[in-house]
Amino acid sequence: MTDSKPRVLIMIAAYNEEENIERVVDNLTENYPQYDYVVINDGSTDRTAEILRERGYRYLQLPMNLGIGGAIQTGYRYAKENGYDIAVQMDGDGQHDPAFLEDLILPIARGKADYCIGSRFIKREGFQSSGMRRLGINILSGLILVLTFRRIYDVTSGFRAVNRFYIEIFANDYPDDYPEPKAIVDACMRFGRIREIPVVMREREGGVSSINAWKSVYYMIKVSLDIIVCRISYGVRRGKRPDTDR
Repeated sequence: MTDSKPRVLIMIAAYNEEENIERVVDNLTENYPQYDYVVINDGSTDRTAEILRERGYRYLQLPMNLGIGGAIQTGYRYAKENGYDIAVQMDGDGQHDPAFLEDLILPIARGKADYCIGSRFIKREGFQSSGMRRLGINILSGLILVLTFRRIYDVTSGFRAVNRFYIEIFANDYPDDYPEPKAIVDACMRFGRIREIPVVMREREGGVSSINAWKSVYYMIKVSLDIIVCRISYGVRRGKRPDTDR
């Protein structure tokens, strides 16, 4: 990365977030105008699209619900096509506080990291998720440690930033279903410098999460199998180290 100020894109995935999206985008544009943003409306069936249109927000409209993986990959493609140096993933439900954006971006901008994850489990402040989800996160964290020899605590955090190398990678290939842990394995096997940054997350203020207790169990089983397959696939093909200016 050059010494010039990096171009940063905030990617906000939104599915049926009519109760939250105005607050999320207005907070970002009013208090952090130095960052570009784009909302990826993932085939919402409520008033999300109408709100985005009426408020004149910058957004991409998906014709159907692709899930978080498809929405975020769309954001990465947008970042790649428009020449951004750093892309930051944020949820549209208001749980991710943009006050921590600079903390996520700075290690990448300074060439000290390729991939930064906003972790709620370092200082353990703010919303810590449900007990069932924390158990699943701990299991996935342990599995990733065994498979990659890298300890990542908040493996399901959707609040993360990547450099241009991973923008290119994820624009072309990004996990489509419960993607966050598998994307971490991908980054580890490509020798990425991954850092966790302590953040404070909020509890969802409106709307309903798409993952309930039973889905949490299904999530843990499915993602565990997915990341094992992902790791095995790298046993037969060598990952590529991020090509960044150091």
